[in-house]
Order: sequence, then C-alpha cells, then structure tokens
Amino acid sequence: MTTCWRTLTGNERSQAESAVERRRWQVFIDTSALIAGILSPTGAAHEVLRLCEAQVVQAVMSRQVLVETDRNLADKLPALLPDYRAFLKHLAPRIAADPPRASVERAKELIHHNDAPILAAALLADVDYLVTWNTRHFQKKVVRDAAPFPIVTPGEFLEAFRQAILND
Repeated sequence: MTTCWRTLTGNERSQAESAVERRRWQVFIDTSALIAGILSPTGAAHEVLRLCEAQVVQAVMSRQVLVETDRNLADKLPALLPDYRAFLKHLAPRIAADPPRASVERAKELIHHNDAPILAAALLADVDYLVTWNTRHFQKKVVRDAAPFPIVTPGEFLEAFRQAILND
C-alpha cells in the first residue's frame, strides 16, 4: 500500500481494506480533478489519485479527459508530460467508452455543451461518483438530479469515502 493510508488510524485502515475487498468504488475523474491532482501534492484531488493508485478505488476516465489533460499540460507545463504519461500507465484507469452522439446531445440539455461529453461518458460508465472541480456546471440542480451518482469535489469525495469506512 502507498502512503495514502497515512491519515487513517490502524482500525480505520482495517475497515477500509475490508470495504475494498467487497467492492471497489468506480470513480470518474474529470479533467479539472486530474490536473489538480497532478499539480498539487497536498490537495484533495491528489489524495483521490493516491487512493486510485493504491487500488482502493478504481479510477475511471474518458478519452476526452485524457486528451484534454495531455493538451493542457503540453501547452502550459510541457516538462510534466513524460511523468504524467508514466503515471497514467501506472494508474491504469478504466477507460470509459466514448458516448454515442445521441447521449452527448441529451447531456447538452442538462449541462454546458463543452461538458456534455464528460457527463455522457460518466452516465454510461456505471460509476459510483463523478469527481470534479468544475462546480459551475456540474453542481447545477438539473445535472445533479439527472445523475444516478453523486457529483462531488475531491474533498467531498474524500469525506464520503471516510464516512463509508467508518460506517461499514
């Protein structure tokens, strides 16, 4: 296990490992959370990635998330690209299928057109959570009501995860 367990007490760690054995949560990570997790070694998004890296939860990403992240890093922080790409290989996220055009069009009725492919991919991927820093578009009531999973910030996800461990 990696050091992401550092914040858990011995009893909490044991409970977490038991919960993981039952079923790993499938967590869709969008571009904003992925970039934040890569850039900030102390932030909540980084801790979410560490849980994924430790195989405590399963990272799920769409091809669009991967392409957007790659493009943003290439434009703004090209020196990070090799490490980012190596990290992705190590992380081995489940790649969500590209959503059909009809699914994206339905998502556009709920959310900003740029975010519709992300929402559509998450909806089709059968995930337990969508983790994003894009609260402006993803936290709208109409979007939250349409999603069968919670749409949360990285910090909110960590709190939900901790509560699930403690209540298990």
